[in-house]
This record gives sequence, C-alpha cells and structure tokens, in this order.
Amino acid sequence: MKKVLVDTNVILDLLAKREKFYKDSLQLFSLADKAKLQIVISTLSIANTYYLLNDILKFKGTRAAIRKFKVLVESYPMTDKIVELALNDNGFKDFEDGIQYYSALESNCSAIVTRNIKDFKNSGIPIFRPNEYLKRINVQ
Repeated sequence: MKKVLVDTNVILDLLAKREKFYKDSLQLFSLADKAKLQIVISTLSIANTYYLLNDILKFKGTRAAIRKFKVLVESYPMTDKIVELALNDNGFKDFEDGIQYYSALESNCSAIVTRNIKDFKNSGIPIFRPNEYLKRINVQ
C-alpha cells in the first residue's frame, strides 16, 4: 500500500469543507478509509488544524471533527530529530514546511500531498497537489 504524508492545508480543505478543494481532499481521505492508501500526518498538523478551525474559523465541533478524522490517518510524532533537521535546513523558508518534509522522510513516505508545491521545491521526494496525486494513482 502506498504511504503519503498529507500537509495541513489538505486536512483543512476536508474538515472546513473548502468549496474549491473539498472534493479532491474527500476523495483522497476516502482512499485511506477504504484501506487503499496509508496517510501519515505530522502531529503538528493536528495542533495547527485545531487552532485554525476552532480559533480562526470558529468552526463548531472542532474536537469531535478531529477525533473522527484521526481514525483515517497515522500521526507521526514531531521528534527532536525532526525539529533539528527542519531548523537547520535553510531550503525551507517556512519552518512548518520543514517539519512536514522531515516527518515524511522519517516515516518513509513515498510522497507529500499539499497545495503548496512551491514551498517544497528542494524536496528529495515527489510532491503533488491532491488532484495530481489522485490522477497519478488512477483514481480520478
């Protein structure tokens, strides 16, 4: 089974039902629900998603939504090693992107799925937008 790291923005697309991006994120996470794809997320993504949904978007039921979502994915811990690698990699302007990248490497993911392709230009593993990844694995 393929194993990919999914970035926070794609999680938000699903949970906040962002109109333009919801369909692709739903399809991606449905593959995990059907055990056709293993999705890994950084534990940082859980915290960031909670904050953005609850405090910024004022989404009601944030904790329950994340609890239901969590059964679809494997959360990879943000270890001291990942923090050190991200802090020392100047190829990532955004520290959070470095955390995502090194979480993907450390958890042996074959790709990262994100809508912010440009933020991962120095990646040593393939980077895809959700719709591109779905096409690549012949789902759309």
